[in-house]
Amino acid sequence: MSLAGKHALITGSSRGIGRGIALKLAEQGAKIAVHYYQNEPAANDTLGQVRKRGSNGLVVQADVTRPEQITAMFRKVQAQFGTLDIFVSNARPEAAAFFQPPMHITLEQWDAAFNSQAKAFLVAVREAVALMGDGGRIFAITYAEGSRTGGLQPWVGMGSAKAALESLVRYFAVAFAKRSITVNAISPGWTEDSVLNTLPTQAQDLIRNWHARGWTPMGRLGTPEDVGNVVALFCSEQAAWITGQVIYADGGASLMNPEVPPEIQLG
Repeated sequence: MSLAGKHALITGSSRGIGRGIALKLAEQGAKIAVHYYQNEPAANDTLGQVRKRGSNGLVVQADVTRPEQITAMFRKVQAQFGTLDIFVSNARPEAAAFFQPPMHITLEQWDAAFNSQAKAFLVAVREAVALMGDGGRIFAITYAEGSRTGGLQPWVGMGSAKAALESLVRYFAVAFAKRSITVNAISPGWTEDSVLNTLPTQAQDLIRNWHARGWTPMGRLGTPEDVGNVVALFCSEQAAWITGQVIYADGGASLMNPEVPPEIQLG
C-alpha cells in the first residue's frame, strides 16, 4: 500500500500515539504536518524521523481548545500542502487539566475536556473537509472504554467528551458519505509511550501486570506503532466502505468479561 502524494495532519503527533501514526503514514509515503502544543523540540524530532523514512512535512503549533488557533493551523497546512487527504484528531490536554471525579471536577476542567475533544473535532473537521477531495480519510482517537463505563471516576470529563466525540464521528460519516470521505474512531487499549508513562510507577506496574496476565488476551500492551498500523490500514482503498465505526485496537482487551478473572476466561 502506498500513500505517495498524500498529505496528512495528525494533532498531538510530537510524541506517543500521534507520533506512531505520523511515522507509519510517512513510511507509506505521505507528507506529514506534525502538530504540537508546547513541546516544539519533540515535534521537530518527529519531523526528523519522518524525513528519515523518506518523506517530508512541516511542524505546526496550536492550542486545540481554541478554535481560532485550529483555523490558523489549517491555514498553515493549506499554504504548505495545498490539499489535505488524511486528518487525525489525537491531541488532548495533560491529565491535570481535567482528571477529577464528578463531584469535584470544576467547570473549567470540564470545558478543557470537551473543548479539546468534541468542539476541537467539530471545528477541525469543517476545516479539513474544505481541503479534501473525494475519498479523504478522517479519524478520531478515542478511548471507548472510558466513554461507556464509569469505574474510573476522575475520567468523567474526558470520558464524557470522548462519548460526544464518537457521536460526532457518526454524524460526520453520514454527512460526507456521498463524497466517499470516511470518518472513523480508533480506540486503542492501554498503550506504551503514552498517557500510561505519566502515571506513578506503581500504577504503571499494576496495569502492565494486569494485562500481561491475561486481561489483554494477546498478553501485552499496545504500542504507538500498533495504532499507526490501524490508521494506515484504514487509509487504504480497500477500507473505503467502512465509515462511522469505533475500531477497537486493543489486543482483545475489550472482549474480556470484567466479572470473571482472566485466568478462568482464558482457560
